[in-house]
Amino acid sequence: MPKAIVKAAVVQAAPVMFDTDRTLAKLAELAREAAAQGADIAVFPEAFVGGYPKGLDFGARLGSRSPEGREDFRRYYESAIALPGPQSASLAATARDNRLHLVVGVIERGGATLYCTALMYGPDGRLLGKHRKVMPTAMERLVWGFGDGSTLTVVDSDVGRLGSVICWENYMPMLRMAMYAQGVEIYCAPTVDDRETWLPTMRTIALEGRCFVLSACQFLRRSDCPPDYAAIQGDDPATVLIRGGSCIVDPLGNVLAEPRFGEEAIRFAELDRRVLARGKYDLDVAGHYARPDIFKLTINARPMQPVDFQSEASE
Repeated sequence: MPKAIVKAAVVQAAPVMFDTDRTLAKLAELAREAAAQGADIAVFPEAFVGGYPKGLDFGARLGSRSPEGREDFRRYYESAIALPGPQSASLAATARDNRLHLVVGVIERGGATLYCTALMYGPDGRLLGKHRKVMPTAMERLVWGFGDGSTLTVVDSDVGRLGSVICWENYMPMLRMAMYAQGVEIYCAPTVDDRETWLPTMRTIALEGRCFVLSACQFLRRSDCPPDYAAIQGDDPATVLIRGGSCIVDPLGNVLAEPRFGEEAIRFAELDRRVLARGKYDLDVAGHYARPDIFKLTINARPMQPVDFQSEASE
């Protein structure tokens, strides 16, 4: 049975852009800090491992790509991690060493394509599940592939039914419904959206799904990036590229950890799991508050492969 009271942490911090080893070392230290303060689960931001290259254009213009942009992509590709691989093993070890449920946004290298992915580890270091972002937003589509319905993942854990939805996927009503229908209780929303509108979005999802929402956003300065990082925001090391805004919300929409902007921080809150049932009393959008006679959602949960090799033996 999951614990009745769960201590949650959302980690607002920056990776070391294009330096995966140093990023993993920083992640391990932040996870140790969260665990030392009693956290049962720690959520890290979108693209924490591998980086969110805010301000780069990868040399793209309609109909052309520049050599400099191709080099930026090569460097970004080499910062991504494979599953399984030594970097994912490091993440597993961090979860295991700290007896911590760990949810972290990574840039995943799948063949020659990059995916924006959320990984969910148990306190024994086991990979409980992963989710690939199904809809990269705007310019993200140039450097990230599209996930499919096979990773709309909600898993059992010692802290409850756990799932992840990344950044603007949270504005996709049908994707949210897919999570609610699987009984998500701790809805993790790693992001880089640092706008004032993000907190109302998280409160809406908590109320709509009657679930706890844990959202971790990066805090990224220009100084966290290499000197030759050609961001449109310029070269001033003090320039803030992503300002934070991490938060925790309960199933009745109460903000348990308010957003904090302009600094790295770990935000904590205690999650009382009894609030889950109290919330579902009058609103269960995948149960008694649904109208399947009027509305029906069909989800294709099969992995989509571009090439299907078939042998005579399998026919």
